[in-house]
Amino acid sequence: MSRLADRYDPARNSFGLIRLLLAVGVLVAHAWPLGYAQPSLGWAASAGQSELGSLSVQGFFVISGFLVTGSALTHSVVRFSWHRALRIFPGLWVCLLVTAFVVAPLVALYENRTLRGFWTHPEGPFAYLTTNWFASMEQYPIAGLLSSTPFGQLMGGPSAFDGSLWSLRYELVCYVLIGILSATAVVRRAPRALLVILLIGYLLIVRDLVTAPGWAVRPVAVGAVGPFPLIGSFSSEWLLYLTFLFVLGAAARRYMHRIPMDGRLAVLAATLLVSSLLMGGFIVVGLPAYAYLLIYLGVALPGWLSRIGRERDYSYGVYIYAFPVQQVLALVGVAEYGMPVYLALSVLGTLLFAVPSWHLVEKPAMRLRGIDSGRMTPAAPMPAAALRS
Repeated sequence: MSRLADRYDPARNSFGLIRLLLAVGVLVAHAWPLGYAQPSLGWAASAGQSELGSLSVQGFFVISGFLVTGSALTHSVVRFSWHRALRIFPGLWVCLLVTAFVVAPLVALYENRTLRGFWTHPEGPFAYLTTNWFASMEQYPIAGLLSSTPFGQLMGGPSAFDGSLWSLRYELVCYVLIGILSATAVVRRAPRALLVILLIGYLLIVRDLVTAPGWAVRPVAVGAVGPFPLIGSFSSEWLLYLTFLFVLGAAARRYMHRIPMDGRLAVLAATLLVSSLLMGGFIVVGLPAYAYLLIYLGVALPGWLSRIGRERDYSYGVYIYAFPVQQVLALVGVAEYGMPVYLALSVLGTLLFAVPSWHLVEKPAMRLRGIDSGRMTPAAPMPAAALRS
């Protein structure tokens, strides 16, 4: 039976494709609540345990843990931190600027026929920018707008301009965690600590399921952690589950010489995933199965698929821009023409932002990752597959 180390090629894998599909999955999942004020796809079938959007975000954390740990193993903690900041913040900052100073004013003109009071609103564009600059996402509305959208009516007031950005601060926490483990040489010399963290996290997840009202019921949220300076507050539930999945991906990268990669195990993982979603126990059974399935697909899909996302990684841009695009389309009534039209225009509209985001912001920013502190010379251009690590 082959091992993960035998099948994983950093320059030739399908993780780029999977990341793009997960980003599109978030877009598709949001079409129901944003366009029609309905629960996301899969919510009813899983009895509220999960849905397509949550699954997509969770998949991002598995893959991120796997890829980012590879970077931590090959770079100093300073360079690792610099790489991670370049991957997250330039794209986020431009997205916040575009949302606050391009999209929001147009929405204000559409809703109110004037910009009077827009710039000076207590939750106006300047507050939106300064509050969320470090991915805290403590302010989602801008100037009381979007209350008339389906999602705004569902929420009963001003609506979020970019609700997808909520997960970025969790990603940053995971980067800090793996950075600390790298700085203390745990990742390289004492990788069993990753297994201890996994075990503790898994036991806490089991506790959540045991104390839930039922096997097929989503555990009740137990509160928030924080707020912390700059990055805000965290849901205890999401902090636990997403960190667990990130560390699961990290452990897979560190122990890939021992992890078997077999189609029969992938079929079993898929069966456990679907069964747990339909019958219950998803967080205990389905999450680990889902992680194995994603990593297997990343190294087992046909080689020609590895070209997708190798030179052009639009997944981050799709993820951060889809929500405001879908909100605007819902505002102007596109959803009334049916789900196929709404989804098609959502994808096209999102790509109008995601493609320039990659070529004009993300890729140029990542080229700075090779800057030497003494000479300040940028690294030579490299493929997107390498930029992700």
